[in-house]
Amino acid sequence: MRRAIFAFACLLPAVSACASKRAPDDPRMITTAEANRSGLGGAMQAPLRDMNVVRTKIPQILLDAMIDPYARPPSSDCLTLAGIVGPLNETLGPDLDIVPPKEDEDLIDRGKGFVGDQALGAVAGAASDLIPMRGWVRRLTGAEKHDSLVQAAAAAGGVRRAYLKGLGEARGCDPPSTPDHTRTWLPKEEDKPRFPIRIPGMGGRDSTPE
Repeated sequence: MRRAIFAFACLLPAVSACASKRAPDDPRMITTAEANRSGLGGAMQAPLRDMNVVRTKIPQILLDAMIDPYARPPSSDCLTLAGIVGPLNETLGPDLDIVPPKEDEDLIDRGKGFVGDQALGAVAGAASDLIPMRGWVRRLTGAEKHDSLVQAAAAAGGVRRAYLKGLGEARGCDPPSTPDHTRTWLPKEEDKPRFPIRIPGMGGRDSTPE
């Protein structure tokens, strides 16, 4: 255990230096799990997150959403809704109606990304293993509680965004004040179900996708 503490003490200055190089212009809030997979620097910062030295800052817009995600906006016109939904998109990332950039990647590219995530997760795990009694450390330092707060803030922000888009949908607004119903991609033939799909309410008849 003493060797582990000594090794971590030697690595602490280098890891702290990595922590100071975070891009200041990125408004998106990331969870601990995402930070651990954000790159080698993020993986090496895992012990600092466990000790609550490096922590995710929760934007004020999400703190407000936690108070009341269904609070009525000052005005329900499309321009006002867009002005509120825009910062939520920047903080939370793309909504479910927006196709992520990785959607168009082929299986080989996805495999490379998966392997990379697994490797960074292993680095983060190895770095965190240098902390004796890591679970207790996370509780005592408040890191575990803060992670729960970050997840709750993200959930409240997602509910807030959906509520505002619902208001925009009712008023016939355009994106981002309303969900984007334009489908820019179609499922590949190999991704379609191979067997008939039973549709409820169709008298037990099977239907296959067109």
